[in-house]
Amino acid sequence: MSRVGRALPVALAAVTVVAVAACTDIPTSDSAVLAISAETLPAPAVVLGDTLRDSTGRATALQAKVYNFQGNVISNPTLSFLALDRGVNVDTKTGFVIGDSVRKTPARIVVSAGNLQVIQNLLVTLRPDTVFALNGRDTLQYSLLDSTKNVSPALSVRLLHSLTSADSAVNSYLVSFAVVSPADTLLAKLVDDAGLASRVDTTDDTGTAARKIRLSPIRLTALRDSIIVNATVKYRGAQVRGSPVRLVLIVKP
Repeated sequence: MSRVGRALPVALAAVTVVAVAACTDIPTSDSAVLAISAETLPAPAVVLGDTLRDSTGRATALQAKVYNFQGNVISNPTLSFLALDRGVNVDTKTGFVIGDSVRKTPARIVVSAGNLQVIQNLLVTLRPDTVFALNGRDTLQYSLLDSTKNVSPALSVRLLHSLTSADSAVNSYLVSFAVVSPADTLLAKLVDDAGLASRVDTTDDTGTAARKIRLSPIRLTALRDSIIVNATVKYRGAQVRGSPVRLVLIVKP
C-alpha cells in the first residue's frame, strides 16, 4: 500500500521505524527508502506547449529527495512520475513536464520512490509575450519621525500573452524587481505587502506583479529624490517585449 512520506530528522526516523516494524527486520541498506520529500519547483507554473524551466530558461525536471533509514539522502534514487489531472503530460521516468492545456487549478503529479509517494502541484499558464507598467510612477511623502509612513504604494507591472486578446493575462509567472538608482543599497529596499524583503513576485490572475519600497530617509542626500526600479520578465532566458520595465518612485518630505 502506498503512503505519503516526508523528510524526517534522524532521531525521529529511528523512532518511526521501530514503531512500524517492531516485529520485522529493519532495513539497513543505504538504498532502503524511508522517506521522500518534493524539491521546490523552479517556477510556479509551466507554460502551455513548453516544458518546466528554471530562472535561466533551462528545461528542468521534477525532483524529489529520498532518505534512507540512516536519515541520509540517497544519491540518484529511482523515481517515477504520474500526472493525476489533465493540463500536463509528464515523462514517467525522467520527470520532464509539458503543459498541454491551461487550467484554473494546479495539476497534481505523483512522484514515487519505492512504495512512498509525494504530490507536486503545478499550474499551467500562457506564454508571456509583453510586459508593461501598470503603476509605473508614484510618490512617497516620507517622515523622519514616523517610520510607518516610509513604505511606498505598490509599483506594478502587467504581463500578457497577447495585446489583442481580452483574456490573455499570464498568471503564476515570476517577475524580478531591482532598485537600479540610487546606488546606496540601504536607502531603498524592495518589500512585499507584508513588509518583508522581497525582490520577486508572482503574477496574479490579472497578470499583475508588484513590489513596494521601504525608504530609509536618513540616508537621502537631498530632500527630494527619485528611486528607479527595473521589473524584469524572461522567457527561455530572454527578455520578453517591454522588459525591463522602468518604474519610478518620487520621494519627498
